[in-house]
Amino acid sequence: MPYRIVDDLPPSVRAHLPIHAQEIYLAAFNNAWRQHADAPDGEAIVHRIAWAAVKRRYRKQGEEWVAIW
Repeated sequence: MPYRIVDDLPPSVRAHLPIHAQEIYLAAFNNAWRQHADAPDGEAIVHRIAWAAVKRRYRKQGEEWVAIW
């Protein structure tokens, strides 16, 4: 189900990503949800799409996610 605000994101996302990356995740997840919610394994697909969107702007450096540019 789509998320309303970043505070609604899974703890694994909130605990590790900076706020801007969380906002990217939220937007990507909600957009992908509209297209893939009815697919088998739809939620897993949507989470992968959201992580891919984050990884376009952030990379993991040690234990932290840092902006690429």
